Amino acid sequence: MPAKALMIQGTASHVGKSAVAAAFCRILTRRGYRVVPFKAQNMSNNSCVAKEGGEIGRAQAVQAEACGLEPSILMNPVLLKPESDSKAQVVLMGKPVARLTSIADPLYQKRCVPRVREALKTLMGQYDYVVIEGAGSPAEVNLKRHDFVNMRTAKLAKAHVILVGDIDWGGIFAQLVGTYELLAGSEKKRVQAFLINKFRGNPKILKPGLDWITRRTGKKVLGVLPFVSDFDLDEEDSISQKGGRTDLNGLRANTYLDALSGNGRDHRSVHVTTQQLLIDVIWLPHVSNFTDFHALEREKNVVLRYLDKPDRHRLPDLVILPGTKSTLKDLEHVRKSGLADYITRCARAGVPVLGICGGYQMLGRSLSDPMGVESDGDSRPGLGLLPVRTVYHREKKTTRVRAVHLESRSEVSGYEIHIGQTKALNGAAPFLKILERDGQQVKSCYDGVFIKKDATYVMGTYVHGLFDHPGFRRHFLNQMRFKAGLASEGTHHEGQTLNPFDRWADIVEENIDRKFFERMMDLR
Repeated sequence: MPAKALMIQGTASHVGKSAVAAAFCRILTRRGYRVVPFKAQNMSNNSCVAKEGGEIGRAQAVQAEACGLEPSILMNPVLLKPESDSKAQVVLMGKPVARLTSIADPLYQKRCVPRVREALKTLMGQYDYVVIEGAGSPAEVNLKRHDFVNMRTAKLAKAHVILVGDIDWGGIFAQLVGTYELLAGSEKKRVQAFLINKFRGNPKILKPGLDWITRRTGKKVLGVLPFVSDFDLDEEDSISQKGGRTDLNGLRANTYLDALSGNGRDHRSVHVTTQQLLIDVIWLPHVSNFTDFHALEREKNVVLRYLDKPDRHRLPDLVILPGTKSTLKDLEHVRKSGLADYITRCARAGVPVLGICGGYQMLGRSLSDPMGVESDGDSRPGLGLLPVRTVYHREKKTTRVRAVHLESRSEVSGYEIHIGQTKALNGAAPFLKILERDGQQVKSCYDGVFIKKDATYVMGTYVHGLFDHPGFRRHFLNQMRFKAGLASEGTHHEGQTLNPFDRWADIVEENIDRKFFERMMDLR
């Protein structure tokens, strides 16, 4: 029998579709079913490497973990990675195949839709339940005929649809009913229930409104989920608090897909207590994989700031230059914005600096692009803080790795996603020793560099996901605390026993009509 399908659609981007889908993945998995996540097309520069060696969106990797599965390219057959305000790289079945300026491009549709169907059919033949995530809103009328992510996928999977709205944005009744009313008749039949997310306060005050929704639409409100202030999972990977979204012929105006913003955010107070570590993450126009820092955000004595301009008043205890989808363009931005001078000033003042992926390349002496991968084929100077040189090649490296951090001897795992090879020059020690690549043991293989000279401490690595490992995170942060004159301490999560997926699944189950959900999904 083919799998039964549950689809989580939203009234807009960033209403919590990814997190809600992860909760239902966990809920069904805990009942003993074989469950798999799916999203036909994702738009994000937050990605990870799947077991086949290709890229998928970070959100589907998190959902796979909720199911107890390794990420697979079948879970997210199409990934769009924004490169500019009007252009994105198309990653099809894990591999980059083209650049896109409009989702209405008939060649794009012709190439991608059959692979989406094949991937979904394969998963539905292997599992009991498929939990599908939609993108943006299913009711963008001007883009609907090009939308294969929402209702077309729901029809293909014969999925029951739950429509999610975010009450924290306000206007929840207009969100839910307005989206529903813009759907076609056959699409309305697929919507089984509404779900309200991120409510603060006593849900009883919502009851008159919930009853009104049911009278107006004939559909049930499945539940009201509370706002969770210490949410411990990565949410939708398009999160942005400043700036616009990538615009692919109307995507920005219509929030059709989960797109990555480009102008930064600074959501934490600059106020730092005497025991808190202040970490600055440089926010780049095309920043990628900023989920690398979510574990740092959750540390109780860490203040993490995302800076899109220099701080003229105080220096941090650590500067991190993150990954980027367009390294050379963002390097130019770093120079023009004054952030390059800020990073250099921090390094000369003894503040440790860490570069990850594209940030690692920027910290080197030069970046050469002889094949014109990101430029017109020229070579540009880096920030000169690390003795390395980078040369770009057309082939993208996507690899899962297991490694040892040479200073702490902590074992870590993560993934590489980058274009270009970086060669260390004299005077640099390796940052990691690679033990395995894609499950295969390797010998005498190293990644990244670090230098400690006088007060200068600069590091670089290609590996994403290092801070997800408590042992490495504890050692690294305590190194930073020691250098800043602060006392060492353990990590925030050491005393936490409940798996974050179980905690979130418990919250969702406690706040929905479980009997209705069980009948809807034919749960035994």
